[in-house]
Amino acid sequence: MSLKNVKVLTISQSISPFMDIPEEMARVSRQLPQGILDRGNEIRVFMPKFGCINERRHQLHEVIRLSGMNLIINDTDHALLIKVASVPSARMQVYFIDNEEYFKRKAATHDVDGEFYADNDERALFFGRGVLETVRKLGWVPDIIHCHGWMTAFVPLYIRHYFADDPHFENAKLVFSVYDQKAEALDKDLAKKLVMEGFDKDLLKGLSKPTTDDLYKFAMGLSDAVVKASPKLGKGLETAIKAVDKPTMAYAAEGEQVNAHADFYNSVLEAALV
Repeated sequence: MSLKNVKVLTISQSISPFMDIPEEMARVSRQLPQGILDRGNEIRVFMPKFGCINERRHQLHEVIRLSGMNLIINDTDHALLIKVASVPSARMQVYFIDNEEYFKRKAATHDVDGEFYADNDERALFFGRGVLETVRKLGWVPDIIHCHGWMTAFVPLYIRHYFADDPHFENAKLVFSVYDQKAEALDKDLAKKLVMEGFDKDLLKGLSKPTTDDLYKFAMGLSDAVVKASPKLGKGLETAIKAVDKPTMAYAAEGEQVNAHADFYNSVLEAALV
């Protein structure tokens, strides 16, 4: 059965041509929504507005009607700015989540010396929550929410436990793509920050000494389906995917990815009807 008239929300850490690292994620997050759109479906696409993205070159502009909300992360108010740009040569728009404190710096997730930013956990929280608040403001109801990369790992948590009864998300199926990204240590107080946000500490057992790999495992546990998005993953993630008792999609090579994902989306939606 071909995938048609389905609404797919893509949330990615990196999308080409705005970002090209990690390369596989940037390419898939660019080509997959386009392929799904071309088959007669609706899409919305979101990524962080990292400071290394050239706003002038890519013609980003602020969406005033969507901006202006404040999100509380780690007990501090942070202003949510929404920007948008079109992908050249495609009928595809990308929305950007921006904030002066979290996304102004001129690099993505590591500083000039290659050090992982100490507040990347908070940046991921702000990004995930910002996307969902913006989708609500758009009044758009996705059938599938597809997350790419560890920075999107809190989206399943927010949907399952923060927006559990929200009509925008209550019937959406969560698909999580796992990529081969180097495991990095996150702030050891991450679980405390999440408890402060109102999440039950029993949910957060896997985040006591958190790494980005732990975020992947955490998100997989809260998602409806999992995609192995790199040909090879670290041993821990390979083991975690094998242990997942839910639909999983094997790695698909570049030319097969749109077809493979469309079939996978269909199977996930059909399973929900049984």
